[in-house]
Amino acid sequence: MKLFYGDIFPDIKIHDEEQQHITKVLRIKQGEHIYVTDGKGNLAYGTLKLEGKKASLNVLEIKEQQANFSPKLHIAIAPTKNIDRIEFFIEKATEMGISEITLINTEKTERKNINIDKLRKQSIAASKQSLRFHFPVINDLTKFSDFMKDLNPETTFVAHCHENLERLDLNTIPTQNLQEFTFLIGPEGDFSEKEIQMLAEKNIKAVSLGQQRLRTETAGLFVAAWNYSLM
Repeated sequence: MKLFYGDIFPDIKIHDEEQQHITKVLRIKQGEHIYVTDGKGNLAYGTLKLEGKKASLNVLEIKEQQANFSPKLHIAIAPTKNIDRIEFFIEKATEMGISEITLINTEKTERKNINIDKLRKQSIAASKQSLRFHFPVINDLTKFSDFMKDLNPETTFVAHCHENLERLDLNTIPTQNLQEFTFLIGPEGDFSEKEIQMLAEKNIKAVSLGQQRLRTETAGLFVAAWNYSLM
């Protein structure tokens, strides 16, 4: 499947960067079959039409609201000092079906400047590579205190390394009737005890991801893989 990103409604349009990729990099020939998704679950199928440097779709079929992943996973994660690591997390978590990612600014978050547009483009590329029709939402850097305001304690969990505080084993979480999860992953140096206490006051349960101490991006991928196994 040759999958590209564009608009489906009200009219089908392949995005400009995708058109350049089709004509200059992939050099797909006129008449070849391609697919276009809007990243919102809609999919168009047809043949490629070329007019100079412009690429468009001769539509043969439109499929609306393709099945989405279930359960949905939202990971709130502190950006790492080395941005390459969070980029790697976003790419691989996207491949494993994550629904939403929020970058959170915690007490110990070291990186505050983030090229969010670049991260979104990487997520789109990973979505196309893994043939996703629902692209994940990548949110701007958000203050920890703001993010925790509207959390649902029934579906939200925080992973931390404070061994002196109570934590559930990840595999003991009841998953049968839950259609979505939110997990908070801290920065290098972990969440502060004050932040964990703030979450506990909102009845957010803490979980352990095992006996090893995991890097921030590794912890995020561990949870993404866990959720992927539930799909």
